[in-house]
Amino acid sequence: MKISLQWLKEYVELDDIPVKTIESKLTMAGLEVESVVDGNLKYENFVVGVVKKKEKHPDADKLSVCIVNDGEADYKVVCGAPNVEEGQKVAFAKTGALIPNGNLKIKKTKIRGVESSGMICAEDEIGLGTSHDGIMVLPPEAVVGTPAAEYFNIESDVMIEVDITPNRIDGASHLGVARDLAASLQLTNPSVKVSWPSVETFKVDNNNYHVKVTVENTEACPRYSGLTISGVKVQESPDWLKNRLRSIGMTPINNVVDVTNFVLHECGQPLHAFDGDQVAGNHVIVKTLPAGSSFVTLDEKERELNEQDLMICNANEGMCIAGVFGGIKSGVTEKTTRIFLESACFNPVFIRQTSRRHVLFTDASFRFERGSDPNMTIFALKRAALLIKEVAGGEISSDIIDIYPNPVADFDVRVTWKNIRRLIGKDIEHS
Repeated sequence: MKISLQWLKEYVELDDIPVKTIESKLTMAGLEVESVVDGNLKYENFVVGVVKKKEKHPDADKLSVCIVNDGEADYKVVCGAPNVEEGQKVAFAKTGALIPNGNLKIKKTKIRGVESSGMICAEDEIGLGTSHDGIMVLPPEAVVGTPAAEYFNIESDVMIEVDITPNRIDGASHLGVARDLAASLQLTNPSVKVSWPSVETFKVDNNNYHVKVTVENTEACPRYSGLTISGVKVQESPDWLKNRLRSIGMTPINNVVDVTNFVLHECGQPLHAFDGDQVAGNHVIVKTLPAGSSFVTLDEKERELNEQDLMICNANEGMCIAGVFGGIKSGVTEKTTRIFLESACFNPVFIRQTSRRHVLFTDASFRFERGSDPNMTIFALKRAALLIKEVAGGEISSDIIDIYPNPVADFDVRVTWKNIRRLIGKDIEHS
């Protein structure tokens, strides 16, 4: 699991603590650090370039041979993008650049007999979006030679990769890591505290958009919480949100989806936002479907469902494989104006079996199959709703729906004073 140092600093004071100390403290706390990487290294050798010349490739109809200048030198580059033209300002990966999408290292090579030194990048190839329809064309005022990290306002950061064992899913978030780190630091500095984000300003703006929720299988779904937000404007996320996701290797998608991913990695609670117009009958039903039922997931693959695959359905059909992967129809797009926001707790056994059955391993399934905290759903729901209002506008248009028939009690750890004295070597007064 990837942890951003700058992100971590939002919850615990670390300005005067060396990264090596943080690495040691986490490992000793049971969150073993596998690696520490300067996040800006992945943008080395990426610059703003300009296409000075474009010619047809002599041996390939769909390829062009371009001359790209990086402010210091010219490079011959073979490009297959249909939209490349002379005079364009572009994101240019020089020899030695490591492409975030696929970890491809750019080398000098020959493509259909023509030497190529570098690559003109699409959005997804530089980790700035999901589009691969063509190269990213920058505004004319972009200054040639500007480092990509500077031009795209990518925050300097350090990425800490933590190995999460199956019994430590409580550490699979920035707040979880901050909690363990603070506990370790408190041994020598009792003033160290974890600062949780506040949700005190949460309020329902109106009750203009109500969605009914029915949980038919409470064994597979012990808790299901949700609310609606109307009047949202789906667009690109602000820089701070994009930087947080990029810092842990995620590609921003849009402001609503980015918020759900942000909250997942902040507090460990997976969320899902449904396009409200796709919730047929304004009814969400958590249930299993008959074996052999067909469902098309976000990756455009048609999957045959098992009778144990828990589904989030509307009044007519399935919308999402619960806790694993969304459907192709119900996801949030630029046309979405209202959403149903889900924050749930699913049975780890159901999620693990479904994930393996369909070979779908996602950030959500990783957490659910190891056991998410059922008492985190409401906090995460409020946090996400407030952030969506901040970055996408809109109004919270329903009360919180919370179906939790059998509340899970906090762990009760029984100890004896005799063992406490034996372990700490000191007699503590008690009544």
